[in-house]
Amino acid sequence: MLDLTKLARQMQGISQHLSQEAVASRKRLELAQTLLQQARVRQAELVSQQQQWRDRIGFTAAEPVEPLSTRITLKTPPNAHTVIATDGSQISPNHHEIAYCYLINVGRVVLHYGQSRHPLLDSVPEVFYRPEDLFVSRQWGIRTEEWMGYRRTVSEAEALADLAVTDRLMPAQKPVPILGMVDGSLIYWFLEGLPNDARDRILPPILEAWNRMRLAGVPLIGYLSASRSSEAINFLRLQACPYPEPNCLTHCPSSGFGEEGGRDRAPCQVFDPLRDTLLWGTLLEPGQRGPLWRSSSSILNWYGETQQVYFCYVNVGSEIARIDCPAWVAEDSELLDSALSLMLAQVQKGYGYPVTLAEAHNQAVVRGGDRTRFFTLLEQQMIKAGLKNVGTSYKETRKRSSIA
Repeated sequence: MLDLTKLARQMQGISQHLSQEAVASRKRLELAQTLLQQARVRQAELVSQQQQWRDRIGFTAAEPVEPLSTRITLKTPPNAHTVIATDGSQISPNHHEIAYCYLINVGRVVLHYGQSRHPLLDSVPEVFYRPEDLFVSRQWGIRTEEWMGYRRTVSEAEALADLAVTDRLMPAQKPVPILGMVDGSLIYWFLEGLPNDARDRILPPILEAWNRMRLAGVPLIGYLSASRSSEAINFLRLQACPYPEPNCLTHCPSSGFGEEGGRDRAPCQVFDPLRDTLLWGTLLEPGQRGPLWRSSSSILNWYGETQQVYFCYVNVGSEIARIDCPAWVAEDSELLDSALSLMLAQVQKGYGYPVTLAEAHNQAVVRGGDRTRFFTLLEQQMIKAGLKNVGTSYKETRKRSSIA
């Protein structure tokens, strides 16, 4: 139980702190806007510097592939179109349950507009109980719970590709635009800390699923709500750099983490910790997108050339959303325009968040009652198989019947 009286004593100074932070944030934002104006004039020069000194730059900055002044109003989508999405949930393994296993449940949604076709809203569960499923990650020092999350990402991508290919093959009067959506970034940051053998079991199936969507002509985007990325605004650090070349290892060897990390703040960190969304929120009108960027994340070295991740920021009305897409979508202007227009329509239909992603989450989520029924079904099968002493641990039983 939370003691609100004790908590209130710790929150007395929060109002003053937030007020001071708001003033500082406005100053950082004004500085970033000034640097952006200056960088527009020097964009080609800054991009050239970034490419030349890439291995000497101590921060990750995306590369703009369109003018920094780009402001494009998204088109109205056609009446007839289809949007597909997947999302996942799970039941984690628990030594106190009747059996040590885990479940991944992938929610699938296909919504047809203007076609008089029935939608698809369902989920596909998969139970993992064999030793090779439960303990394979131990050889790399990865906990089963973490590995389960990585496997869920694979299942989501493969299910989305299955929907894309299947829906393309379904009879229709004429082809209609189709969009595939996932929740979150297409840059899988967790890969950075994985051993090569572990990464090779996760990333290739995902990229193969993307390739199937590319061959089917179905664009893929990742929708990031409340993004905390600073990849785009970090490009302005090249403009803020006071040295002739952005050689961080020579000029700022002891910088990079700022004062909070115990190291000196570099001269180019004048607007940290400002996020991309705050800057583009002052520049984009509702329904507009900003310039397209190519991510420079080192993780993308493991991706194929057609699967490099590009992104842009879009004012969807309710927020500034970051939209990720693979290179084969970004480099096809017609495909990109179609994908963004369908995405914006989804946000409007979902009252601030894409309706397909919301429904995919609702289909995937495993609620308390679902969990109970899952273990009840498992218990019945174990008893039918002749197993004895089937039940939860005494600790789990006691927790469920607490008198407090």
